[in-house]
Amino acid sequence: MKFSTREDISAPIDTVFEALTRFGDFERAAVRRGAEVSRLGDTETRELGAAWNVRFMMRGKERNLDIAITRFEAPSNLVASIQSRNIVGEVTCALFQLSRTRTRMTIAIEVRPLTLSARVLIQSLKFAKNRTTRKFKDRVAEFAAEVEARDRRKL
Repeated sequence: MKFSTREDISAPIDTVFEALTRFGDFERAAVRRGAEVSRLGDTETRELGAAWNVRFMMRGKERNLDIAITRFEAPSNLVASIQSRNIVGEVTCALFQLSRTRTRMTIAIEVRPLTLSARVLIQSLKFAKNRTTRKFKDRVAEFAAEVEARDRRKL
């Protein structure tokens, strides 16, 4: 199953990439939503190899994910692999400079089930794909607005 969206952000590509690699911000956001996040290895790493273990509740069951940065090409690409006992996937963030002050960000999340129970979970997400996609796009749009606001405050 794949979710993807695209946002044009009124900020330079370096500013957007820097915001994407502020992993501590994403860790705190996950904790605020009820997840337990533990960074594996160096706690300040903002490069290839950064990794986390994330535990959270979803659909009434505790889920446990391992996330690792597998591609880090500043300032244009960031790829993270996702792995659990039942699901594998990838989060891809690509940035394209449209002008000096405008950047297009494309984010795609693709997950594949490894077990029958994971297949049932993915199928239930497919039934609610419109709602799930809308929530995903809304969160990415919120992130884009935050980056723009941060960039405006810097000026």
